[in-house]
Amino acid sequence: MAGRYCYENGLPFSAMVTAECTNVGLNILFKASSLKGLSYYVFVLYMYAFSTLVLFPLAFVFRGTTGLPTFKLSLLYRIFLLGLLGFSGQLCNYKGIEFSSATLASAISNLTPAFTFILAVIFRMENLALRCSITQAKIMGTIVSISGALVVVFYKGPTIISSSQSTSLSLHSPQGTSETRWVIGGLLLAASNLLFSGWYIVQGFFGSSFNSVIHTWCLHLKGPVYVSIFKPLSIVIAAAMGVIFLGDALYLGSVIGAIILSIGFYGVIWAKAKEELRQDYCSASLGSSSDDKTPLLDSI
Repeated sequence: MAGRYCYENGLPFSAMVTAECTNVGLNILFKASSLKGLSYYVFVLYMYAFSTLVLFPLAFVFRGTTGLPTFKLSLLYRIFLLGLLGFSGQLCNYKGIEFSSATLASAISNLTPAFTFILAVIFRMENLALRCSITQAKIMGTIVSISGALVVVFYKGPTIISSSQSTSLSLHSPQGTSETRWVIGGLLLAASNLLFSGWYIVQGFFGSSFNSVIHTWCLHLKGPVYVSIFKPLSIVIAAAMGVIFLGDALYLGSVIGAIILSIGFYGVIWAKAKEELRQDYCSASLGSSSDDKTPLLDSI
């Protein structure tokens, strides 16, 4: 019993925390590298080259019983589109971090569900029933998320936490952290998450080599809601690591905006989970008798 509980609860929790730490650590690593003069083009090239070396052999190892898919023009077009969206998103993300901070990047990343919902509505992949409570919750969550992002980007506020001994990276940064650069960085990070949302629309779920394994496994074991609740955790991790390793300051606007963003994020996720639960009920009711169908629908 203890081993099963550890596998179903302790192990997924540890894996998700590790995945979020990895995401934030990559942003912190880039920030430190950019302050030392590394181009973000080179950083993205290194990251994609490493991912290719890891993922390419796995395509042959785990190709399944049907083998690799046949090479078609439509497949090439989809791969090109996914690559373009993903690469553009990474460029905007790291340029935004260069202009601002890893903490801001973690906060803005909570816009992804809201942007995904908006794009899904535009491309008619999502039904917009305005009288439905679930749709209303998604809309409200999206509005709250965008409002929180605006607070984070356009309001810095006073410093809450700053490193007692700022590192040489921060003291000798040629970029500075002016208000204008902070806003530009925030807008680039928002554009990055918009591109990633489009990437999700084109391809379902796909990630970097390490996180794709962790997230896919946790999705199978615990479900999408469990995976999504760890997303705001990256804000706390980024703030702590930024202060410790980079000497970054934590601003009041980032805290307020991150809280608002998290509320909107959970609103959209809650509505999506409620929608999936309703679909499961409806699917189950189709296999039952007509006598069982009415109370089941009434209970939703």
